[in-house]
This record gives sequence, structure tokens and C-alpha cells, in this order.
Amino acid sequence: MTDETDLSPDGAESTAEIEAAMAEARARLAEVPAEVVVVNHIMGLYELGAIHLSSETPDLVAAQLAIDSMALLVEGLGERLGNDAQTMADALANIRMAFVSVKAQTGQSTTNDD
Repeated sequence: MTDETDLSPDGAESTAEIEAAMAEARARLAEVPAEVVVVNHIMGLYELGAIHLSSETPDLVAAQLAIDSMALLVEGLGERLGNDAQTMADALANIRMAFVSVKAQTGQSTTNDD
């Protein structure tokens, strides 16, 4: 086990390397169009919803939170998502249909039934 507060030369070098790597990652991210990063996050919410829907015992409350979060971004940003706006709208429609299907199959209810 190592002490995270260790300021030995090796620890300082490691910290400097980490900071340099983070600065490089930030610089690369700054070069990517914002809509690409946002679409990536939307797809992460899609995947999160799908994971909760496809679990052995679906978690509809967690899936609904992910889907509703996705909807806020997709519907709220619309065409500002660039070339992927329609793809994201289609993905949202698909995950919503999957939610309704799983809900019907399981007979579960959610706290915020729509």
C-alpha cells in the first residue's frame, strides 16, 4: 500500500505525468466539436437505459431516469445536435418503445408513470 500524500521524487514525477496527460486530454477534447461530445453523452444515456431494460429483472425506474435524461437533451437541443439530430431522435423513439414493451411484459409500474 502506498501513501497518496507521498511527495517523494517518484510521487512528484507521477503527479506531473498525470497532470500532463490530463492537460493533453483537455486539449484534444477542446478540438472536438461540442455537438459530437454531447451526442456521445446522449448515447451513453441510451446505453444506460438499455442496460436497465435488458437486465434479468428490468429496473424500470432507473431506465426511465436515463430515458427522460436523454429526452431532455435530444428534444431540448434539437437541430443544435448537428448531423446526428435525427439519429438521436430516432434512438430516443426506439428506447421509449422498448421501455413501453418491457413495462407491458413485466407488469411493473414506475413511480412516475407516463
